[in-house]
Amino acid sequence: MKRKSLFALSAVIVVAAAALVPVLWSGSDNLHNGSAMAATPADQAALIKRGEYLARAGDCIACHTVRGGKEFAGGLPMATPFGTLFTPNITPDDEFGIGKWSSDDFYRAMHTGRSKDGSLLYPAFPFTSYTKVTRADADAIYAYLRSVPPVHVPSRPHELKFPFNNRNLLIGWRTLFFREGEYKPDPTKSVEWNRGAYLIEGLGHCGMCHTSINAMGGPVNSAAFAGGLIPLQNWYAPSLTSNKEAGLGDWDIKDISDLLKTGVSERGAVFGPMAEVVHNSLQYMSDDDIHAMSTYLKTIPQKDEAPEHLQLETSEQFGSELLKQGQKIYADNCAKCHAENGLGMPPSFPPLANNQSIQMPSAVNPIRMVLNGGYPPSTGGNPKPYGMPPFAQSLSNQEVAAVVTYIRMSWGNHGTPVSPQQVSELRSAPLD
Repeated sequence: MKRKSLFALSAVIVVAAAALVPVLWSGSDNLHNGSAMAATPADQAALIKRGEYLARAGDCIACHTVRGGKEFAGGLPMATPFGTLFTPNITPDDEFGIGKWSSDDFYRAMHTGRSKDGSLLYPAFPFTSYTKVTRADADAIYAYLRSVPPVHVPSRPHELKFPFNNRNLLIGWRTLFFREGEYKPDPTKSVEWNRGAYLIEGLGHCGMCHTSINAMGGPVNSAAFAGGLIPLQNWYAPSLTSNKEAGLGDWDIKDISDLLKTGVSERGAVFGPMAEVVHNSLQYMSDDDIHAMSTYLKTIPQKDEAPEHLQLETSEQFGSELLKQGQKIYADNCAKCHAENGLGMPPSFPPLANNQSIQMPSAVNPIRMVLNGGYPPSTGGNPKPYGMPPFAQSLSNQEVAAVVTYIRMSWGNHGTPVSPQQVSELRSAPLD
């Protein structure tokens, strides 16, 4: 899922979230519907704690904190086809943060995608999902964000190409792709299902990675949750609507919940951007909310076919040669952990046999794993995860293609061969 507002990173349209934080709470700034602010220190503390939880659910820290830097101080570079964006300082600093925003300003940014001065925000700030967040939850997040220590660091200006530095161009984009409105519960569904839908479609903004982006940088709504390549990250967010990929229709609720909460389950493990989502966000969510999200995800309608993705084809003869070569490479390098029969030793070493993520039409993720290795996230439920070593230095492009081909076509797997050209392209791709 990823959503990492990077998960915001998956938005191909220029990205610049210029609005995620409050400022000092003003005595005249009342909550929605005229209800008074938290009247006692205990009430205010409870509101801040709730807001912290919701900010975790929204994974705000992922985009607004540079690794090793001050929380919410911004400065994270986001490369796009249109230039580089830098996330803003969203601490309650009066000069460089957003210390003079009211709760109304904050809600307007979340709900309508407009900044304090009315200017349009770029849709990498996931307001297209956050518009579903209730006013009460937005106010709680506001209360939390205004409680974090202010950081006196200026936001770095974006470096966008012309004409994408003109925010007025967003008017057309919004007309096509943005529908404002809070989440409306489905009365035919359970309270738990609706809670899960609210989190997945709203704060979680899972569709930003798991839905393909068109040439205009807008979501392909007809293929919602059907998967897509995350632009400039070279990771593939698998389809949640196809059991041939990451479709969850035949998963147990427990396996879905384990994967979301800990990053590992009997069915597999998460790596890449999704590992960051689990580490930064999902591991901190309550068991009830994780169960609600799993309940909703399991009911996403499943389709017979996964979406088509452009792949480099290999000849039938070359594919057979790769398969034979890959069998030896697998026995020498992989079988110790994943077993000769591909069943692995879950959850520490995930199975490769009958693993949807291995067989997807897109071979990006297994190629990246063989090249770069990686670890599932370290979480409370799995504090010392087992990792995958990188083989980029020890295996050639053809050898990587061979072992990935073998894995995709063995033990009943129905994947197709991959070419050394695909490996070559991904070998030089950025790791983040």
